[in-house]
Amino acid sequence: MSQFNATSEVKRRGVLVTKMGRGRADGKPRKRLVITVIVLVIVGAFFYLYSRDSASSSIEYGSKSLTFGGDDSAIPKTIPVCDDRLSELIPCLDRNFIYQTRLKLDLTMMEHYERHCPMPERRYNCLIPPPPGYKIPIKWPKSRDQVWRANIPHTHLATEKSDQRWMVVKGEKIVFPGGGTHFHYGADKYIASIANMLNFPNNIINDEGRLRNVFDVGCGVASFGGYLLSSDVIAMSLAPNDVHENQIQFALERGIPSYLGVLGTLRLPYPSRSFELAHCSRCRIDWLQRDGILLLELDRLLRPGGYFAYSSPEAYAQDEEDQRIWRQMSALVGQMCWKVAAKKNQTVIWVKPLTNDCYLKREPDTHPPLCSPDDDPDAVWGVKMKACISRYSDQMHRARGSGLAPWPARLTTPPPRLADFNYSTEMFEKDMEHWHQEVVNYWKMLGNKIKPDTIRNVMDMKAHLGSFAAALKDKDVWTMNVVPENGPNTLKIIYDRGLLGTIHNWCEAFSTYPRTYDLLHAWGIFSDIIEKECSPTDLLIEMDRILRPKGFVIVHDKRSVVVFIKKFLPALHWISVATSNLEKDSSQDKDDAVLIIQKKIWLTSESIRVSE
Repeated sequence: MSQFNATSEVKRRGVLVTKMGRGRADGKPRKRLVITVIVLVIVGAFFYLYSRDSASSSIEYGSKSLTFGGDDSAIPKTIPVCDDRLSELIPCLDRNFIYQTRLKLDLTMMEHYERHCPMPERRYNCLIPPPPGYKIPIKWPKSRDQVWRANIPHTHLATEKSDQRWMVVKGEKIVFPGGGTHFHYGADKYIASIANMLNFPNNIINDEGRLRNVFDVGCGVASFGGYLLSSDVIAMSLAPNDVHENQIQFALERGIPSYLGVLGTLRLPYPSRSFELAHCSRCRIDWLQRDGILLLELDRLLRPGGYFAYSSPEAYAQDEEDQRIWRQMSALVGQMCWKVAAKKNQTVIWVKPLTNDCYLKREPDTHPPLCSPDDDPDAVWGVKMKACISRYSDQMHRARGSGLAPWPARLTTPPPRLADFNYSTEMFEKDMEHWHQEVVNYWKMLGNKIKPDTIRNVMDMKAHLGSFAAALKDKDVWTMNVVPENGPNTLKIIYDRGLLGTIHNWCEAFSTYPRTYDLLHAWGIFSDIIEKECSPTDLLIEMDRILRPKGFVIVHDKRSVVVFIKKFLPALHWISVATSNLEKDSSQDKDDAVLIIQKKIWLTSESIRVSE
């Protein structure tokens, strides 16, 4: 019996006991009844606890007793498989968990779409199964336009958005024609129209390399971000895990950079000054709420001179309500020192100032106010949004912009914000050289297991300066660069290099659907987890959740850690592909080792055979 059924059983018995207690006379019968009630309650509680601990989908989880001293008794021989109904579980974005625990959340501020992670005793210590009929995903670049229907068996959007060309069901596949709510004639034509409005050379959105990072809020199935890639522009496509079924799951299955998140009450997990362009096409966001706090969060994310492209009825409609919203938005962005860069048909594009001059010339007590000098605009993990304007650093103000090289030189040019960490150009270049050589070694170890189209979605679980991702520049992949929340906030360097990433705490589950990454690079992350007294077992199960079948894990850590991790492979249905420096050799100075792993395909009783 699952924990949910057991809970229901306890409640049912509680009702029965109440009824039995009514209308009884005083005396011994009542005394016997009281004793019976107590016994039943104890038995019911024991039954509940036993069933909760023994159910395959909710075994005791999160043990911190794991050590790396060679105690093999801590290694499970098998790890149970979750119930098939959990094939799309996102532990920290699980609406069932929110409902069951009755969290008091403000729905008007989208708190129910923000991260709420289960406590250790409520985590699922089991492997997430693939859905029935799961197939190895279609390879990039074909995947941009089609995915296997069995992998994401949700067709609600195809029906709901049938007139907008979001997606179409065709036999065993779901096809993406490149349409959207606002761009019926295709994302490529819409993107060209934005470039035309901004007078970019040849109507190409990258503006000769000056526009590289885009933030697409309320992205749908991310066709906008998918079509930007051909112009050497990369977008962080963001949408919540809401009633529009599985938008981000579709995006990641297609091989398009995406992340589950919402503009709610917390800052988004990106540093300040990360994007040249923010985009909202019919994203159904109330930008005027709470003194414009959501627009001010976009303002924090935009670089000096950055654009906000807004395609929505308020920009062109003539009815009274839309005109009211337009007037109020225009007043708000004016007070934020934004100006209209272009306005045509149904789209308006605002541009941010290059310097602090406009902010400093505003009248006293103008709203929204400037953020206090002690506010760190790059502090984001669990930090509440603030209804204030983040001014530029003195360096940015003097430079009249971010001072970044155009793409692709941006990838290898030391960015100005490197000085925030007291890193020299020499240190930056050594880091690049080191990771270039490491990637060469990894690919040699992978050998014939990997071909040019084998991987598409890559995650660097501890990205530091992003040089691992930079070393992959000649491979047709994109990388989610993850920076731990308790270390140096180097994510702004990663964005300044024209890459993407997020902040995360690996003691918790990542904000993504199961089976969304082809390659996980785990450099030093297990040592970090142990130091934080979190469970390495939990992390291994989480990595299995987000890794696609036939996907790879590169564990690069202390030798003792790697040796111990290798013992978990049978329970996880992982196989060792290659090792390096695993056997201790007194002649070797390095204490680190590499283990490359591949995840097997496995079936549940509800699955049918996978065709590759």
